[in-house]
Amino acid sequence: MPRVNRTIVLSLLIVSSSLFLLFQLYYYRKYVSKSGPHDISRTGHLTASDVQWQTVKKFLGLTHRFRLPVFLADISVLTLLSQDALRQHDRQEHEAHCSFLCTGRPVTSFGLHANLWKYDPDFLLAAEQKGFELLELRGKDPRLASLDTLSGEDIPLHFLFRLHGYIIQVVFLYERSGNYLWHGALRLRMNMDRGFAPFKLLDYGHHAGAYDRPQLILTVLDGLDIQVPRNISNFLYGQQHARFLECQYRDARNFLQLYPDDSSPAAVDFRRKAKSLLQVATRTLAHLNIPFWLSSGTCLGWFRQCSVISYSRDVDIGIFIADFRPDIVAAFRDAGLSLKHKFGKVEDSLELSFLSDDVKLDVFFFYEDGDVFWNGGTQAKSGRKFKYIFPRFSLCWAELLDLKVRVPCETLEYVTANYGASWSVPVRGWDWKSSPSNVKENGVWPLSEWEEVIQVY
Repeated sequence: MPRVNRTIVLSLLIVSSSLFLLFQLYYYRKYVSKSGPHDISRTGHLTASDVQWQTVKKFLGLTHRFRLPVFLADISVLTLLSQDALRQHDRQEHEAHCSFLCTGRPVTSFGLHANLWKYDPDFLLAAEQKGFELLELRGKDPRLASLDTLSGEDIPLHFLFRLHGYIIQVVFLYERSGNYLWHGALRLRMNMDRGFAPFKLLDYGHHAGAYDRPQLILTVLDGLDIQVPRNISNFLYGQQHARFLECQYRDARNFLQLYPDDSSPAAVDFRRKAKSLLQVATRTLAHLNIPFWLSSGTCLGWFRQCSVISYSRDVDIGIFIADFRPDIVAAFRDAGLSLKHKFGKVEDSLELSFLSDDVKLDVFFFYEDGDVFWNGGTQAKSGRKFKYIFPRFSLCWAELLDLKVRVPCETLEYVTANYGASWSVPVRGWDWKSSPSNVKENGVWPLSEWEEVIQVY
């Protein structure tokens, strides 16, 4: 009898072991063998990468459920996805279960096409039910701001979701009239939890940003369906240079109350022609991959009155001489502009001027000299040279006449250098050789070079 009992017990153990083995195989095939990290590591515990992947997976499940049009905008992840990084990463892929999304950073960033999604409180409620904590950052809608209406309604700018110590940042990207996408700066209000997230580590929100609309493709990363920019390199470059400056409508309105804008037919016509000329310059220089910014009076007009100065009768832009291309003149001619004059040479004080109808486009080339930038000027009848010196500056995006354009980020310093401390007072009698605060005599062109450096058409 005892021998029979032992046989039965042994049989039961074999059956139980077989069933357990079958369960393990089923579990492995259904959950573990899928692309993406294991739910449980070899030690039997969730690793940091597993938790981060699970957090992203849970968030993406919500976005799919509520049709939230998000795309991957995380700089670290997109950098890994770039071609050079991919070739290096292929060698490590077999060793890592979460090859791209688990960056070791406590934040993953997504962009949201705000115009494609209607604000849905049910989405936020569902996120809370999944265990996410939410910090919602709102701000004024700049698209509704103007000289007549100084501030718009509150709109969502950023969502921060927190789960298991990880942050999912959702950046709201709004369409602006210049056919570009804009996001606002992330600013905490007094009653908000400053320990909610590692704010210094966020990719977005340190300042407002402007972007060309990215073309998106659907891909699979670590087993998850995610939309990413088709041209990742362009997106990353744009993110690095996305800082946006909003026009100060309140200051502009105060200025226009003191100095009313010219509303004559001639002034209205000039503003129309100036916008058209800026559009041509934007298209032409973008095709040549040459960045430019608003300079001189055009920059002053944007900064001081959120418009162009109607009595200036020209449009001024700046280009770094390092970005000069020999085919720039031909490109503007092909765009319908005629060359009015060419002063200087690439090595020294180059300046181009084009004409469209009766409005002039002045292109000033800027040179680097230690801790300053400068551009040159030439008097045609005498060959005298002038130099205009500016403190170093970086470039930001802005909007003028419903166009996305660049301006010096340090606009006040730039304008003050050119127009002095009284830049806010209009001056109609402006002499380019003596009026600017930053002008200096810079010698005279030798007569032997006049044919090259003084060309008037």
